[in-house]
Amino acid sequence: MATTPQREDCKMSEITIAARNAKGEVTVSRAPYFPRKKKTITGRSIAVLVFLALCALFFCIPLYVVVVTSFKTMDQIREGAMFSLPYVWTLEAWDHAWNSACSGINCNGLKVGFWSSVSILIPSLILSIGISMITGYALALWNVRWAGAFLFILFICAFVPFQIIMFPLISMTAALKVYGSIWGVALVHAVLAMPVLTLIFRNYYKDIPQEIMSAAVMDSGSFWRIFTEIILPMSGNILIVVLIMQITSIWNDYLIGVTFGGPGSQPMTVNLANLITISTGVTRYNDNMAAALLTAIPPLVIYFFVGKLFVQGITAGAIKG
Repeated sequence: MATTPQREDCKMSEITIAARNAKGEVTVSRAPYFPRKKKTITGRSIAVLVFLALCALFFCIPLYVVVVTSFKTMDQIREGAMFSLPYVWTLEAWDHAWNSACSGINCNGLKVGFWSSVSILIPSLILSIGISMITGYALALWNVRWAGAFLFILFICAFVPFQIIMFPLISMTAALKVYGSIWGVALVHAVLAMPVLTLIFRNYYKDIPQEIMSAAVMDSGSFWRIFTEIILPMSGNILIVVLIMQITSIWNDYLIGVTFGGPGSQPMTVNLANLITISTGVTRYNDNMAAALLTAIPPLVIYFFVGKLFVQGITAGAIKG
């Protein structure tokens, strides 16, 4: 059945609808029409737009300077016009920062730090998310003894500054013979993330109906079988949120990497700091800006591709309480 609405006048309270039925006969009917109210610009909306524009400029102007400087030559940078566009767009600074920039005595560029960051990121994600999922699942859906006290301890640990427990962690990693290695950095990331992630997973799993758990237990479901066959498939939203949080936190970390990483296991952020703060001769600002952008690109790419899923995960109840 084809329906073709015809609006005779935007001020009318009714519209005429003509439709052809199965016999080919044309029927005419009237339906009420409620015209959409026109939006008016108020002083409040103008104030909000001005505030948002100022906030955007606060972040966009420095980013603009960093981007255009990375494509300039040193001769143009010495002119002092930081807001001007490059006379000649060149990728020389990007190539030098990636392949041959010096970080201390190592002049192999940021590519070494990039692969070290990737090597740190993967085991850190597996350890932190895997352990936190299991502990959150146990605390939320199983009658664990002393669960309330354990949650209180986790809540306190989530607010303990890293600098307070730095020396004990150094002693522990040294005793485990992983200090100065990639596994040592990954282990520290997992330990520090466990309190917050456990609370997040616990709050998420707490909303799972108890009837599902009761039915699963009656169906001879064990702890691990229920987790792998029921809980894990229902954890898509929370996993997306936690993955993005952890990737950003681990990739952008500097203090843990410089404290627990050795000469061959320091992340990209440590190499970037060494490249900028340790220099001989003329400071090459275009190389420094290109190196900063190369370090920031991976988490930006992740946000660009899965940022929508991150918002969906939050709105679906991934982070509550």
